[in-house]
Amino acid sequence: MQKKRLFTIFVVVFLNLLGLGLIIPLLPFYAEKFDASSTTVGLLVSTYAAAQFVGAPLLGRLSDRYGRRPILLISMFGTFVGYILLGVAGALWILFVSRLLDGLTGGNISVARAYITDVTKAEDRAKGLGLIGAAFGLGFIIGPAVGGFLSTGGHYSIPAFTAAGVSFLSLLGIYFWLPETLTPDRRRELSTQRRSAFTLDTFRTALSQPRVGPLLKIGFVFSLVFVTFEGVFSLHAQKHLGLESNQTGYLLAYVGILVTLVQGGLIGHLTKRYTEDKLISWGVVLMGVALLGWAYAPSVWVAMLALAPLSLAAGILGTTIHSALTKTVYTDQVGSILGLATAMESFTRVIGPSIGGALMDWAGTWAPGFLGALLMTILGIYIWTNIASKRHQIEII
Repeated sequence: MQKKRLFTIFVVVFLNLLGLGLIIPLLPFYAEKFDASSTTVGLLVSTYAAAQFVGAPLLGRLSDRYGRRPILLISMFGTFVGYILLGVAGALWILFVSRLLDGLTGGNISVARAYITDVTKAEDRAKGLGLIGAAFGLGFIIGPAVGGFLSTGGHYSIPAFTAAGVSFLSLLGIYFWLPETLTPDRRRELSTQRRSAFTLDTFRTALSQPRVGPLLKIGFVFSLVFVTFEGVFSLHAQKHLGLESNQTGYLLAYVGILVTLVQGGLIGHLTKRYTEDKLISWGVVLMGVALLGWAYAPSVWVAMLALAPLSLAAGILGTTIHSALTKTVYTDQVGSILGLATAMESFTRVIGPSIGGALMDWAGTWAPGFLGALLMTILGIYIWTNIASKRHQIEII
């Protein structure tokens, strides 16, 4: 039963991310049809992440109170409607509405992570959560390639409607094959508990906890570094390595495949041999070294060598940080804490690419990688002084 549920949630998340991957590379070209400026295009791309920053913690909290399944159904329906609006958009403001709606409901990854937490034992948690990362990787490997093919000739509505169809399949998968994990008794128990409204104080309270706070901060810095890397990857490949767009796509697929292999399989073996704290510590060190190699790589082959440990570190950190977080709070708060983590990650997706682009203009193609390595070094020092001494504590947020 557990394997069936895990497989189903993997398929649901994969279809969700496949739909997102179909349309993300096309948004700038779609917006240009309405004579949008570069600044406006940037705002359009950021709208989804900004809306997800607001929506993700709310969805996580609602899933604690009303159950995982109904929130997944509602959020997936919102994503479906968002893609339909994208396909029929006849004005720029409709594009913004579609991305805003999809962002508010697209934070359901936190609910999917909470679902996996419900159906896995503590010792298998990291392996189960690794399926989310694998679904991410596969969705973003396949989605952009298919979206580019479908948009041949400037038919940008076709990928949007295809993404809507994929979201509808995901909606059906949730309805027919994904049972609720919170029993009626458990939901009644949660409904009688006093739950505070979601405010900025929620962040401050969580960040002040001796175990939860450091993990959230580590997740924020890691996410900021990684999304900055993602955001300027194509520019780095073009300006530093002299690659064409199709070659850059192959290199991105290479990274996606490596991350997927780590989160889909290797992470389960690693967590059986090493503690999550140790994996987080060494993952940060490995990423810092790899970012330096990527920043100064003199050729494509050297860059590929650097991208291998970088992908390994990203796969480890992306999974173990969330797994460790689920073990620091009571079970009725898992959705809330994962929602907070997802919201913080979404915020980095708003600011990270802008920081990376500005650094490239100001200093050079090496600057984003150097800054990332510097932040990883500082983070490594922080981990050794704030994580190792605060293990196995359950905290109330």
